Amino acid sequence: MMERSTTSLTVERVDLERQSAQADVVATEEPMEIRVVWPDGGVMATESVAVTMRTPGDDFELAVGFLCSEGIVRERGHVLDVSYCPDPHDVQQFNIVNVTLSPDAGFDRAMLNRNFYATSSCGVCGKASLEALRLMGADSLPSDNLLLSGDVVRSLPDALRAAQPVFARTGGLHASGLFDADGSLITVREDVGRHNALDKVVGHHLMADDLPLRDRVLVVSGRASWELMQKALTAGIPAVVAVGAPSSLAVELARDFGMTLIGFARSDGFNIYADAGRIVSASEHHA
Repeated sequence: MMERSTTSLTVERVDLERQSAQADVVATEEPMEIRVVWPDGGVMATESVAVTMRTPGDDFELAVGFLCSEGIVRERGHVLDVSYCPDPHDVQQFNIVNVTLSPDAGFDRAMLNRNFYATSSCGVCGKASLEALRLMGADSLPSDNLLLSGDVVRSLPDALRAAQPVFARTGGLHASGLFDADGSLITVREDVGRHNALDKVVGHHLMADDLPLRDRVLVVSGRASWELMQKALTAGIPAVVAVGAPSSLAVELARDFGMTLIGFARSDGFNIYADAGRIVSASEHHA
């Protein structure tokens, strides 16, 4: 998928001595529409759920992960099929993904309106947003599934950067990486949208029937926003490590749902914003 995820072009390079034409590579950005297909009164109905600007690649994972974070699918059995638009005459067929749901998913159109309130940046207050998550079925995460040493946390940003092949070529992508308690990389995805990168990770593990991810730590290449924390919570991820800063509502969400939130992670240190109990000494970690 490297060919689709990057675009080659010519730029004018200006330095202190001259200006010249040079070949360059940038991250590709294209729209992708996510549709759900479900049994409705004996016929298959189709509904457009969202359009997101994304970097092509792992599109099926992105679609499924997005639906998971919206509470529309919750387990592998809820997804019968994922495919691109079946119309060969539609020039956007590879920018439209259909997710066919099983009857067990219990989908109805009203879910879209309810979930939008909880997950979008629609201006509602923080307390209302947190309560909406609980109404979607979110609950506090257990504290005994994951322990991390400070040494492991400090190693995670560099480990994530080393696993970003498209960023190395373009310098223009976010990444989300899933690691185990020893700091070993399990899954990494890149995208122009930080939320898309995480949806791709979650979608991958949902399709592998591997949710919830309660013994894993998520590492994100930028800041920790409300949206990223909400998506991590939905996937059952108890700890999030961000290279950048968290937002106030991200901290509030983490504290309210028993998640560990770390920001400004570097090789020489980090800040713990929520639930320091999962961070232990090296000797406690190995024990």
